[in-house]
Amino acid sequence: MEKGWEGLPYRPISEFYKNRFGGKVYKIPVSVVDDCPNRRGLKGMQTCVFCDVWGSAANSETVGMGLRQQIEKYHGLIAKKYNAKKFLIYFQAYTNSFEKIETLRTNFEVALSYDFTQGLVVGTRPDCLSPSVMRLWQEFHERSFVAVELGVQSFFDDQLEFMRRGHTGKQSLDAIQKIATATTVDLGIHLMFGQPNETDAQILETARIVNDLPISNVKLHNLHVLKETPLEKIYHDGQFQPIERQAYADRVQMFIENLSPRIYVQRLAAFASRWEELVAPKWTSDKMGTHQFMIDDLRRKGSYQGKCFSASTPSDVEIAARLKSFSVISPSS
Repeated sequence: MEKGWEGLPYRPISEFYKNRFGGKVYKIPVSVVDDCPNRRGLKGMQTCVFCDVWGSAANSETVGMGLRQQIEKYHGLIAKKYNAKKFLIYFQAYTNSFEKIETLRTNFEVALSYDFTQGLVVGTRPDCLSPSVMRLWQEFHERSFVAVELGVQSFFDDQLEFMRRGHTGKQSLDAIQKIATATTVDLGIHLMFGQPNETDAQILETARIVNDLPISNVKLHNLHVLKETPLEKIYHDGQFQPIERQAYADRVQMFIENLSPRIYVQRLAAFASRWEELVAPKWTSDKMGTHQFMIDDLRRKGSYQGKCFSASTPSDVEIAARLKSFSVISPSS
């Protein structure tokens, strides 16, 4: 049985939320924008290969619903199911900095108008930032709490080109530094494993890059195929084969073992909430099964976050020392 990290072989984001808000916090995903630079075709860009018509929205039925209607509907459902009291409003779908500042301000004000709202989570991309957007984030962070999730996906340009992201790895690194310099918002990134021709060396290099970044958390996805996406055609043409669950778990293990213990982990794998739209792999539809599989796989291998991490900075040395102060994986587990 693991000790520390809420009984998990990695440092979960829930630990951060409990320390920050004094209890468990749930996210209410909302959709308030319906466009992004790729879909607009700016600078010759194309829609990302994996993005469906909902723009990665968690709930397709939110399309056409007002912001208050979305918040109140999903607050009611989540509060009833989990007896939840504290919430973050997650501006998730599409690119939530690809909008007029005053519209963003209005949306943020609406989200914070509810007593149960502890703060905001904003999803966006590395090449869609402006000084005014970052000033707005900072303003609301000083009033409440703002977390920014940056859709980096990969630091390797060949993978970014395959995904048609429209930005480079360097642009991602520059964007992260820009946000960290201009604001004090909580900053995290999304990464996507299971790319064509992906190598172990790239996974290890990704962990090394992440460890040196001024971010607090990371969210992992497996590249999967949804209907009506460019990737569906590529898949049916035999040019892309989704990663198998065990192979993906091996990738996660490699990354987690080399990830600094200071960084919180939001999620280990993607989940296709609209099962009827999932083409492949089928295991992506099994949210809890896949989550438990990843945890069990790490436990079975005696693996845990930071196992192979080499501390270099004073803060990392301190964190590594604390890691050794409790038994992450006991001999009997």
